[in-house]
Amino acid sequence: MNGSSIVDTWSKEDCLTLLERIRSLLPDGDAMKYKTTESHFDWEKVCFGGFTGDMCKQKWAKVSTEVRKFRTMTELIVDAIEFVKNPYKGKKLKTHPDFPKKPLTPYFRFFMEKRAKYAKIHPEMSNLDLTKILSKKYKELPDKKKQKYITEFQREKESFEKNMARFKEDYPELIEERKKSDLPEKPKTPQQLWYNHEKKTYMKLHPDVSQKELKEALRRQWSQLSDKKRLKWISKALELQKDYAGCMRVYQEAHPDAEEHVKSVLTKAERQLKDKFDGRPTKPPPNGYSLYCAELMVNMKDVPSTERMVLCSKQWKVMTQKEKDMFQKRCEQVTYMSVLFLQSLPEEERDRVMTEEKLGGSRLGMGGVGSPHRSKSPSAKVGLTKLQQVCHHLFSHKVGFLLGYSEAGLWLSERCREAEQGHWVHSGLTAKEKRDGKKRTKLPETPKTAEEMWQQGVVGDYLANDRKKTQSAMESAWKAMEKKEKIPWIKKAAEDQKRYERELLEMRTAQAGAGQRKPKFEGEPRKPPVSGYQMFSQELLTNGELNHFSLKERMVEIGKRWHKLSQSHKDKYKKLVEELQIEYKAELEAWVKSLSPQERAVYEEFSTTVSFTLSNTQVVVFLTATQRSTSYTMS
Repeated sequence: MNGSSIVDTWSKEDCLTLLERIRSLLPDGDAMKYKTTESHFDWEKVCFGGFTGDMCKQKWAKVSTEVRKFRTMTELIVDAIEFVKNPYKGKKLKTHPDFPKKPLTPYFRFFMEKRAKYAKIHPEMSNLDLTKILSKKYKELPDKKKQKYITEFQREKESFEKNMARFKEDYPELIEERKKSDLPEKPKTPQQLWYNHEKKTYMKLHPDVSQKELKEALRRQWSQLSDKKRLKWISKALELQKDYAGCMRVYQEAHPDAEEHVKSVLTKAERQLKDKFDGRPTKPPPNGYSLYCAELMVNMKDVPSTERMVLCSKQWKVMTQKEKDMFQKRCEQVTYMSVLFLQSLPEEERDRVMTEEKLGGSRLGMGGVGSPHRSKSPSAKVGLTKLQQVCHHLFSHKVGFLLGYSEAGLWLSERCREAEQGHWVHSGLTAKEKRDGKKRTKLPETPKTAEEMWQQGVVGDYLANDRKKTQSAMESAWKAMEKKEKIPWIKKAAEDQKRYERELLEMRTAQAGAGQRKPKFEGEPRKPPVSGYQMFSQELLTNGELNHFSLKERMVEIGKRWHKLSQSHKDKYKKLVEELQIEYKAELEAWVKSLSPQERAVYEEFSTTVSFTLSNTQVVVFLTATQRSTSYTMS
């Protein structure tokens, strides 16, 4: 008796008996890999009736191929029993002997009819080449001849649908009905909406088209669609997304454990197109120098990229303070236009744009959609924005972390709530900001070397001659100059050095009296979060997920979610923060090395001063928060 005939003699009842006998012999607390347990098995103890140990082993080998094996033998037996009871369930339904056969498409009918003929004519051709030829032949076929295959397909399709309905009636236990869920359907993207709309029209014109060809053809059409037509579908997608967000809020109230995030249905390019259509201005540069570089580089495409920033820096240094202030003023005007645009947007859109552009700092103090007491006064809004910046400053400088988010966050949220109602802002923060604005001073302009002094005077002439080699040509010319020619420039550089030292001394004296915090240094890397909790908080506050909470409730909700996280998730955040801190230290070291000796000395001096000031600030804020929380408790 060979292997195949042995297998064929097993009935369904025999198979279930075999599996039950195997299960009865499994060790208690089975935790080993199934192969290990199987290798220790004594199959002579499994045999029963007319089936020997070898026959039982062969049948088990066949049955076990039908179930997933990355488990223990105990778990495997449960699935094996289920398979023997219902061998055609799920994906194996189509292997059932009574399952109706799907009709061939018109193209495959033509392919099967002609393949043998063309294979004889072209024996040297591979199957792939034959398929290409027959596909081309079918496309070139007249409609009258194509109709023959289409008619046969439609006739068999009707028969298939009838047989399928009969199969469902005969075997209802094999047909798995999808459980209906009250989870809202995710909104479709503009391209998906357009695809579903155009699909029916295209298939009417091309009834024999395959799904792959259909998708490719419509993908090409979408890429060539005009902006005006594309905007129509972008608007529809945004409307559906808004409805979905509302439905999700209702769903999350009924299912508090649901973790469904509302993601944007638009790509970056689609979002930019919509913003452009809405009149959104371009992102304002951070300062006048950035604006100057951006405008200058438009006309410097012929200059090597490595030299562009060097030339921008040199030309910026040549400019007078009045010219620099003019660029700074223009930069502020662009920022002002962006603010006006933001004020014209609905609340949700404004939150999104502020998140993208990082205007107004962190979303820590921003009121969500459901904030109840929103002040209508423009001055109160300005005050609130200033307060948000203070909140962001405190948290980014470790104060929030050192105090603990539960206490510092609660205190700051309370202040933000008062600001929304129009209190506290005008009398305290606005006045302080105005005082700080008057006292704020800039770092002295870095002293120039003799070579830089000379280059400032001649850079225009060199740019006019050969833009690509401007920098190298000036360096070569300076080296070739005699010492007596350099003396005037050396004297100017010495005067500039004295000017710098004088201004720096004046600034230090003024800073010591005012107790001002460290000035912002251009190009200084931004500090990353200092703890896993801070990173987790920033993610939730910036992705818009907590917009439906009030300011105070957001920090409470973040604390709850952090508490629910598993230790492994918390460790992931901690590890990510450690990696960011390492990157930040490396970037900071590289940036400090790039500074001139004078700038480095100023930076290090202010860093030391601010570290001491910050430690004092932490004590003051901690005492303030403690006093306020005590007063709230007593009241």
